[in-house]
Amino acid sequence: MTDVFGDLVGQDEAVATLRRAAASAAALLRAATLVPAGAGAPTGGGDPDGYDDLDALAEQFDEPGDPDGPGATGDPGATVPGAGMTHAWIFTGPPGSGRSVAARAFAAALQCVHGTGCGRCPGCHTTLAGTHADVRLVVPEGLSIGVGEMRALVLRAASTPSGGRWQIVIIEDADRLTEAAGNALLKAVEEPPPRTVFLLCAPSTHPDDVSVTIRSRCRVVPLRQPPAGAVAEVLVRRDGIAPDVAEWAAAAAQGHVGRARRLARDPEARQRRDAVLAVPRRLTGVGAAFDAASALIEAAEAEAAAAVAEVDEAERAALQTALGAGGTGRGAAGAMRGAAGQLKDLEKRQKSRATRAQRDALDRALVDLAGFYRDALTVALRAPVAPVHTDTATLAAAGAEKWDAEGSLRRLEAVLECRAAIEANVKPRIAVEAMMLSLWRG
Repeated sequence: MTDVFGDLVGQDEAVATLRRAAASAAALLRAATLVPAGAGAPTGGGDPDGYDDLDALAEQFDEPGDPDGPGATGDPGATVPGAGMTHAWIFTGPPGSGRSVAARAFAAALQCVHGTGCGRCPGCHTTLAGTHADVRLVVPEGLSIGVGEMRALVLRAASTPSGGRWQIVIIEDADRLTEAAGNALLKAVEEPPPRTVFLLCAPSTHPDDVSVTIRSRCRVVPLRQPPAGAVAEVLVRRDGIAPDVAEWAAAAAQGHVGRARRLARDPEARQRRDAVLAVPRRLTGVGAAFDAASALIEAAEAEAAAAVAEVDEAERAALQTALGAGGTGRGAAGAMRGAAGQLKDLEKRQKSRATRAQRDALDRALVDLAGFYRDALTVALRAPVAPVHTDTATLAAAGAEKWDAEGSLRRLEAVLECRAAIEANVKPRIAVEAMMLSLWRG
């Protein structure tokens, strides 16, 4: 059995950084049991264990550096600068690079009883399974993370770890924090509770994704798009997918591990992709462009509805049961009459989640479409690179001959502009219709 970092594909540098930090964190905990407060360990002002200045203590217990590695000083006993533990981290990288996978793996390594992320102990198992009492995961279901949710999370994170190691907060898609929610998080990051660690996941450290003040108080772990070969190897080894199918799916998904797995295992996902890649052939006029836009939007809505339907039904049934649905007597009937507000709140949350799911499904379609025009551009420029979509390489070559490099580039830019417009909250239908017209006109 591999350790907790086994699913982090193609991120050797990031894994090395996180392993060093986990070892340093384990050393901090060991030091806390050996060094009493006031006996030489720096204190941050009031922590009864005498080690809430996490950064200062981490420097004392950094692992020896690799004399041949980055930042080496030539001294085998020298420590790697910044290799120690700190209380706040940001994992950045393109979609599919494994930001949330890295954050969960690091959380498991911090909770590992051996301090190594062995993958076998209860701390590793419960963290990766999402059941560890001291690890809180925030996965935004709607378009943003609100201030109320963040304040409640920060309050709970200030409690003492029940397992005696770390209290960990993982925030996926931290770029969706509202301004007020970001300010609430900033206060906790500026004055972190003892033994509390914040792990944020975001596409980049650009101010549009993470505020400058939060960024300045976090250590950044950059992740890269994993190579298609590494993704294919994982699909074969972990999921038992045939090598040829794994190679095709890894290339078609452009390094996105989760999407590659879906393409390799889900026939409906492959059908949706085929429908998207058929769009360039359908653009024969203005009417056809609007028809193609409607088909793309409706396909995204259907995919999103299928993805959230089961969860929505389970949530509604659980809430109705909790409110006394099916009960008899005057009290049960009265409880259900007073439940309208809670049911309305649930419907509002589910509607927000459906909107997010629709945009995510539409974005996946746009990424596939961008890959097609990228292939046409590389053919027009005779670039010595492999195509993204090997099964439409002939169609892309025909398009390149018809449009030339400039026309292919304009079409690729139209797809990318559509993605940016939707991210900026332009109505998806309007953005997609404008894109289809641009693709038709060239």
